[in-house]
Amino acid sequence: MPRTSRLRPVALIVALALLAGACGSDDKKSSDATTGTTAAGTNAAKAEPTAGEWKTWVLTSADQFEVPPPPASGSPEDKADDAELKKLVAERTPEVADFVRKWSGDGEPVSAPWMTAALEFIAAREKDPAASSRAYALVAVAAYDAMVATWHYKYKYNRKTPDVVDAIAEPGADPSYPNEHAAIGQATSQVLAYLFPERPALRLQEDADQAADSRVLAGAARRSDVDAGLALGKQVGDAVIAFAKADGSDKPWDGKRPGGRPRYWEPPTGKVANPVSPTAGSWKTWVMTSGDQFRPPAPPVFGTPEFTAAAQEVVKAKANLTEEQRRAAVYWAGGQGTPLPAGIWNEVTIAYLRDLKPTEPQAERVMALANVAMADAGLAAWDTKYAYWDPRPDNGIQDSGVDPTWTPLIDTPFFPSYISGHATYSGAIAEVLSFIFPADEKDFRAKALEASNSRSWGGIHWPLDSTVGLEVGAKIGKLVIDHARTDGAPKIT
Repeated sequence: MPRTSRLRPVALIVALALLAGACGSDDKKSSDATTGTTAAGTNAAKAEPTAGEWKTWVLTSADQFEVPPPPASGSPEDKADDAELKKLVAERTPEVADFVRKWSGDGEPVSAPWMTAALEFIAAREKDPAASSRAYALVAVAAYDAMVATWHYKYKYNRKTPDVVDAIAEPGADPSYPNEHAAIGQATSQVLAYLFPERPALRLQEDADQAADSRVLAGAARRSDVDAGLALGKQVGDAVIAFAKADGSDKPWDGKRPGGRPRYWEPPTGKVANPVSPTAGSWKTWVMTSGDQFRPPAPPVFGTPEFTAAAQEVVKAKANLTEEQRRAAVYWAGGQGTPLPAGIWNEVTIAYLRDLKPTEPQAERVMALANVAMADAGLAAWDTKYAYWDPRPDNGIQDSGVDPTWTPLIDTPFFPSYISGHATYSGAIAEVLSFIFPADEKDFRAKALEASNSRSWGGIHWPLDSTVGLEVGAKIGKLVIDHARTDGAPKIT
C-alpha cells in the first residue's frame, strides 16, 4: 500500500502514538535519540537467508505476489530516500525514540504487538475458545506468510540496509527491501479488522502505518522499503482473509440437542445460555483431515457406576485442594475477560521468545506452528464436546445425588465437558514447542500437565476430560511437527 506522500511530520506521528497509549517510558530500554545508540531491537543478530524458501500456510508460494525492484542505487528515488533519513536524524527527540521502541520491541517477534492486540480483543468479547484459537492462528499465519514472502524478495533484490545515518533500532542482518515490520503490520492489521469488525479498521490501519513509519524514523529502513512492505502485506492480508471466509466458521447451528439434563449438558442451574460454537468441529482444519479425525470414545454415561465414581472424585479433589492447586486453577482459568486458554499459551510463547531471541523468521515460524496446533486442537475438542454433550461436574454431581449443593471453584463455561479444551490446547502446543526447543521439553510438558489438571482442580471438568484431551492434543501436535520437519526451516541454534 504505497502512500502518495512521504512521512508525516515527526511531531504528529509521535502525538498519535501517545494519544493511543502506545509509547513506553521504561528508561532502562531507552537509547540516546540524538546520537543514534542502537536500542534493544528484534532478534536480528543473525541473517536467515533461506527463509524466503520456507513453506507457506495460505500463500501458494513466497512469490505469489510480485514485488517490483527497489530504486536503483544512485537514482533520484534512492537519493530522496537517503535525504529523508538525514532530515529525520536532525529532528530526533526522546519521544521519537520511545515511539520507535514501541514498534521495535525488546527481542519479541515483529508480530508481537499484533498478537497482543488480538489477546486484548478476545478478552473483551464473550467467551468462545474455539473462535479465539481460530483468530490467533489467522493472525499468526498472516504474519508468518508475510515474513516468508518478504524474505523471498529481500534476497532476490539484496538491497543493503541504510548506512547514511545512525539507526536507533536494530536494522537486522538481512537485506532491507521490502521491510518486514511494514509487511507484517499491514497483513495482520487487515486480518484483525476482519476478525474484529467492532474495532475501528481505520485505527488498525493507522497502527500498521505507524509500525512502518517507525523503521524510517529509526533510520533502520528507507521509505521505499516500507512502502514495498505495506503493498506486499496488503496482498497477504487479503489472501488470509479470503481463506478465513471459506473455512465454514459462519455455519449456523440447527438448534438440535440429543436430550436434556441430567443425561446431557445444559447450562448450570439458574443460568440460561446457548451452547458456544456447536458447529466448530466442522470448521476447516489446518493439519487434521477433519475435526473428528481423533474423536475419542464416549465418556461414562450419567448414572453409571463409572460416572458416579468420577463425581465423587471431583468432590473429594475440591475438598482437599492444596494452595498450589488452587493457584493453578485460577491462573489457567481462562474465563470471561481473559484471552482464554490459547491466549494464555500465546503469552507464554511470546515471553519465551523474548528471552531466547531467535531470528525474526524463526520467531514467526514458532508463532504460526504453535497457533495452528492450537486452532486444530480447538476444533478437535469442540467436535468431541458436541458429539457426546457430556454434562459438566456441577450438574452431574448435583443431579447424581453425590452432593446436591456442590459448586465448582471457578465458573463453569457454557459448553459440554468432554473433552477439555484446555487440555487439548495444552497437549498440542506442548508437543510442538518441545520439538522446536527440546532443551526445555520438561518445562513445556509440566506446564501442559498443570493446565490440564487445573480444570478438575477448578471443578469444571472430569479427570477423564483432561487425560483424553492431552492425548488428542498430542496427536495434533505430532501432525504439526510432521509439517515442521518439511517446511524448509533449519533448527534453531
